[in-house]
Amino acid sequence: MNEEPLILAFCCHYCAYAAADLAGSMRLQYPGNVRVLRLPCTGKLEVNYILAAFERGVDGVIVAGCLEGGCHFMEGNLRARRRVERARQLLAEIGLEPERLEMFNLSSAEGTRFAEIATTMVERVQRLGNNPLRLDPKRIEHGVQEISRQAEVMLAGEKQ
Repeated sequence: MNEEPLILAFCCHYCAYAAADLAGSMRLQYPGNVRVLRLPCTGKLEVNYILAAFERGVDGVIVAGCLEGGCHFMEGNLRARRRVERARQLLAEIGLEPERLEMFNLSSAEGTRFAEIATTMVERVQRLGNNPLRLDPKRIEHGVQEISRQAEVMLAGEKQ
């Protein structure tokens, strides 16, 4: 591959995002090409957001929510798991490897595990190669920024 793969990590605010933050605070090394986006709950993540990430050229997507049974929004992480499975089916139907998308459940104390997941996902996507829908890097960056803005709007709506 001529460029590092870009991985987007949709993380719930309460657990997975806190785990990513803890990984940073602990100065754990994980690839810098993993972009972490904070969501109020992974249950808010619709299939179209996941597919839009791939359409915009992202090479892999991590969806990281609370531990099963520990969702702050009751069953949001279970909803997210069903949506991730549906998105994986759709990726296969359009010819993209479903392995580019995976869901994980983390507690806020699992910074080490977050770093391991990020590293493993980058390695997996490197083996798969670039997303065939990949655009030039500037357009990918613009697409990621747009997805990030949408996530921030979603988060701001939860705080009101």
